[in-house]
Amino acid sequence: MNDDHPLGWPDDTRTLAIDIGGSGFKAAVLDPEGVMLTERVRVDTPYPCPPERLVSTLLELTEHIGERHRVSVGFPGLVRNGRVRNIPSLSRLEYGGDADPDLERQWRGFDLAAALTKAFGVPTKVANDADVQGCAVVLGEGFEFVMTLGTGVGTALFLDGHLLPHLEAGHAPFRKDQTFEEQLGNVTRKDIGNARWRRRVSKAIDAYDRFLFFDTVYLGGGNAKHLDPDQLPPHARIVDNTAGIVGGVRLWDLDT
Repeated sequence: MNDDHPLGWPDDTRTLAIDIGGSGFKAAVLDPEGVMLTERVRVDTPYPCPPERLVSTLLELTEHIGERHRVSVGFPGLVRNGRVRNIPSLSRLEYGGDADPDLERQWRGFDLAAALTKAFGVPTKVANDADVQGCAVVLGEGFEFVMTLGTGVGTALFLDGHLLPHLEAGHAPFRKDQTFEEQLGNVTRKDIGNARWRRRVSKAIDAYDRFLFFDTVYLGGGNAKHLDPDQLPPHARIVDNTAGIVGGVRLWDLDT
């Protein structure tokens, strides 16, 4: 989608970065260094949210945000080549509810990158939100693992700064016949309280480390603010939730 800029983007390129979450959509325009040129705007995630409603909501949210030359979108599900393969949070009729078969059908295979490119009128990239957040925080040192703690659990993997193929590791079995997402998601956190939830996060980090053997784990997302750094292992880092926006610039840098 970068055909107009075969040798790279100009130094004054402005990127509209969008972070789609189960509870809210956030957006800001960034300069080439990832510095916000505008205030971050936000709107609650509408439910139900089929593809057409998501596109129209994003257009309305960013209508007056300013000039942009390209768009980056962090999406809370599995995306391959711009197409949605799996999207748990937006397949529900209401926040935290059960999956709706009709919404799942509408989302499965939907070419979100093409739809947003057409809607915005500029080149648009769509990637998993944990992948985008990781783009903003990894240091390019060894094997780095990203966990986003929000409505669900997102994950991303980087080796020496290179983004690896996305895996929905949050859907893997964890404990008591439940997945990491079921045990650590926002609905569960509210149900069991922050103290028990923090202990579960520590157990989850240990469980992932047993088979990933990562050098560093970065903990982000809206619920990372509930973590206690003193209860985390030495190779864990809590990152600011704005990383889901700032990573939108480096998502384009990966092409080069």
